[in-house]
Amino acid sequence: MGIVVRYNPVGVTGAAYDKVNARIQGTLDWPPEGLEFHVSFGEEGDLRVSEVWNSREQWEAWAQQIMPILVDEEIQFAGDPEVFEVHNIERP
Repeated sequence: MGIVVRYNPVGVTGAAYDKVNARIQGTLDWPPEGLEFHVSFGEEGDLRVSEVWNSREQWEAWAQQIMPILVDEEIQFAGDPEVFEVHNIERP
C-alpha cells in the first residue's frame, strides 16, 4: 500500500504556503508521480501539510526536488516529517 506523510513546518502563513505552492507548480512537474492527495490545513500562521503517496521512493524523490525551494523560501520544520504506512484507503 502507500504512505501518509505529515509535515510539521513552523509558523507557516497562508501567504507563505501560496508562494511556495506557486513556485513548485511553476517550476516542477506538478502533480508529481505517485502523489495521491495533498492537503494544507490549520490556522493562519500554523499551517500544516499532509500527503498520501503510492510509495516511499516516490515521496523521497519528490522531497529532494522541493527542498531547495523550501530552503530558499525559509520554510523551517519542527522535525522530520512523520511517515506512516497506509492500512486502508476508501474512496466514495
